[in-house]
Amino acid sequence: MIQYKSSKQQTLEGFYTPFDTQLDKNNRWVKLAAAIPWDLLAEGYYKSLSPKNGRKSIDARIIIGSVILKHKLKLGDEEIVEQIKENPYFQYFIGYDGYEYKIPFVPSLFVEIRKRMGMQVFVDFQQAIVDEVDALKDKITNKQKAVKQPKDNDDEPPNKTSNNEVKQKTEDPITHQGKLIIDATVVEQAIRYPTDLGLLNEAREKTEAIIDILYKQTQLKTKPRTYRKIARSDYLAVVKQKKPKYKTIRNGIKQQLQYLRRNIKHIDGMLDVLNDVTHPPLKYKHMRQLWVIKQLILQQEYMYKNKVKRCDDRIVSIAQPHVRPIVRGKQNKLVEFGSKLNVSLTTDGISYVNHIGWNNYNEGKDMELLVNDYKRQYGYYPDAVVADPLYGSRENRKFLKGLNIRFAGKPLGRPPKITSENKSEQKRLKKQRKEEYLMRIPIEGKFGQGKSAYSLGYIRAKTKSTSEAWINSIFLVMNLLVLYKFFLSPKKIHRLIVQLCESRGMKKISSINNTLNQGKWVNPKIVHFNF
Repeated sequence: MIQYKSSKQQTLEGFYTPFDTQLDKNNRWVKLAAAIPWDLLAEGYYKSLSPKNGRKSIDARIIIGSVILKHKLKLGDEEIVEQIKENPYFQYFIGYDGYEYKIPFVPSLFVEIRKRMGMQVFVDFQQAIVDEVDALKDKITNKQKAVKQPKDNDDEPPNKTSNNEVKQKTEDPITHQGKLIIDATVVEQAIRYPTDLGLLNEAREKTEAIIDILYKQTQLKTKPRTYRKIARSDYLAVVKQKKPKYKTIRNGIKQQLQYLRRNIKHIDGMLDVLNDVTHPPLKYKHMRQLWVIKQLILQQEYMYKNKVKRCDDRIVSIAQPHVRPIVRGKQNKLVEFGSKLNVSLTTDGISYVNHIGWNNYNEGKDMELLVNDYKRQYGYYPDAVVADPLYGSRENRKFLKGLNIRFAGKPLGRPPKITSENKSEQKRLKKQRKEEYLMRIPIEGKFGQGKSAYSLGYIRAKTKSTSEAWINSIFLVMNLLVLYKFFLSPKKIHRLIVQLCESRGMKKISSINNTLNQGKWVNPKIVHFNF
């Protein structure tokens, strides 16, 4: 049977909308909004603003919520603003009182937000999440303690501790607790793969555009000769070859350097002529390009004359001169272009970006920074540091030993001789090292989660500060999802207790709930829970 309906477009007035009903309480954005400590995040965000000067700011929840939505859904600035306008759940998530048919702010404001949200703002965000997770853990622990376990013999009185022992337990502060898991990774920028010949060709084209701008402001009768068509054909003659030889590439670099030197000479001459003009002859954008190109020429000339393929602070992108090549030695990618992160992960699953560097530095030198950040967040040092063997240098081991922190790795020096006396102890230590080495898997998974699910390996911001804010925003979203799991954990724990009680032949669920509320067990067996 064929059922046909006219394809004529229905009028907008006759289109049915479900907005006359309430939002679904079980929606994921409604649940996530309830789990996020908005007031604590807003307090950290407002520290970067002036309380008196300037226009009235947009509500912090709208800003922070929009950033979370953008990186959670991997959308662009324009797209996420339109999505917020169209989706009532998104509007509820960012704090709207009701549905509105307008955008929360212009998409270009995201650039200013990224510039404003410096490292300190994300440090405050991180601390707010850590405090909220600790509060939820305490709540879960109190619920667990409320379910009193039965005694084998009711006639026997419980063991009582003396007042001195109680005072000693309450007065002794916690100095070491938990394990700190650390590792490093490279976050790549969204730039074109750099080659020496390609960078010189791009620089030549930009200098030709600058010459065109300056020529219009001068009174010269003829434009300075740039040979742009010949230079373009020389460049294409090399890059169109499938596998150009080394001498061919070297000759192409020499030609482009000669064209560039001529263009720079013309630009300097015209700038000297326009020196008396009251307004600057070039915008900041072109002046910045000119400075980067001059540095690029010096580097390329040095590598060409000395026949080397590296130099200090090598420029691989004219638009983003802060990006550096970082040699990683991976099988599928020997060199990555971006920033290097030193990230720490707690046993709760909360990750924290401790250091963002744009040079190929040794991540093992950040050990002191990582440990001090852990102390600042939790108020105590970790019991052990789980890290790659690269972090286990003599200096780092000496630093950790001074703080009574154990490095979970193989000790330096020759392994001890196995005897009958130390055989069991050496076997235990070997098993412990293996277990702790496997604890590094979650932080590797955190990197994979960020790069595959949140585009951590393809940062599209243009400047150094906005790129760092982009990276920190991704880790903020991943930490909020950890907080979301903790937010739902009390219900999961209660469900686990109920299922366990039923499996052991206890009463029905209704009577079990009453028993749990009274703090008594029906079954005499002792049950332990690991959270």
